[in-house]
Amino acid sequence: MSELTLSAAIENIYASLKANNEDLDAHIAALKVAMAAEGAKEAVFDATKLAQNNRQGRKLMQSYFKKRGVAVTFAA
Repeated sequence: MSELTLSAAIENIYASLKANNEDLDAHIAALKVAMAAEGAKEAVFDATKLAQNNRQGRKLMQSYFKKRGVAVTFAA
């Protein structure tokens, strides 16, 4: 089984968020593996693709991911 690229892992998370957070923890774990493989220190998400694109939604996402060991930033 081939490893996921960082961009593919992020796309899977967008899909999970749109599907009411289905399998989100599994996708976060895959994202961590992809980040380690590519040497990334943080995951960059496009805020416009989020289900809740407001400050509260972004902060909630950052907090949830941080608890699972992933630093999240948002692209403008």
